[in-house]
Amino acid sequence: MTDAAALPGQPRGGVLSGPATARATNVLAPNPSAMTLDGTNTWIVSEPGSDLAVVVDPGPLDDAHLRAVIDTAEQAGRRVALTVLTHGHPDHAAGAARFAELTGTKVRALDPALRLGDEGLAAGDVITTGGLEMRVVPTPGHTADSLSFHLPADRAVLTGDTILGRGTTVVAHPEGRLGDYLDSLRRLRSLTVDDGVHTVLPGHGPVLDDAQGAVEFYLAHRASRLAQVETAVEAGWSTAAEVVAQVYADVDRSLWPAAELSVRAQLEYLREHGLIGQV
Repeated sequence: MTDAAALPGQPRGGVLSGPATARATNVLAPNPSAMTLDGTNTWIVSEPGSDLAVVVDPGPLDDAHLRAVIDTAEQAGRRVALTVLTHGHPDHAAGAARFAELTGTKVRALDPALRLGDEGLAAGDVITTGGLEMRVVPTPGHTADSLSFHLPADRAVLTGDTILGRGTTVVAHPEGRLGDYLDSLRRLRSLTVDDGVHTVLPGHGPVLDDAQGAVEFYLAHRASRLAQVETAVEAGWSTAAEVVAQVYADVDRSLWPAAELSVRAQLEYLREHGLIGQV
């Protein structure tokens, strides 16, 4: 068995649901799959001693899960006062409207189509519900609307699908763009270097206790995959499907459709930077 401390980001073992930091508690959604890993992590975030909480990513439209999130907050003596989204993929956001109905909250998101209420989210915003300090960090790339949330007091960052607790994420072309994603990873790395962030609270998978190690692994992985894609194109494989068959030959075929999205993003990046010709 591999020591978790030796894995990228030092993933925590044990049960995924429950308190992760002084301010963040996870309620795992019952939607496991090859793409969602153990399921979607719905985060309840609140300042210690406050009776108000913020929920990040209510998850899928599953009434039992949504009510479990409310119950978890109430058992801790807190009322859900705000709902926010890291991005609009259904496994994170499909339950948001129903959750807002159950809690009477507004939903804040970068994408106006996902908002319920007048307020959105933008770079530099600080969520202060119940005395909390949670800073909005733009991290596009997985999707155009992807956000992360920095909890300075916990030295933690909620990353949605930008960094996962296990494996790597998809750059969901055409909405997701590799250049944006690399910039987002560098932005997260600056949080680890300049702001002392050491904990990743991901949208899927276990908590990571070595945030900088996780970011460095992701950057190295992307550089490696990009080099492999470039080599495959130089060898004459011209379509995204052909490149996937070469570069991802050792990956479960059920993941190839997702891999093809990332390869399309990589091919676009290589063309934009003049590293390969138009195919």
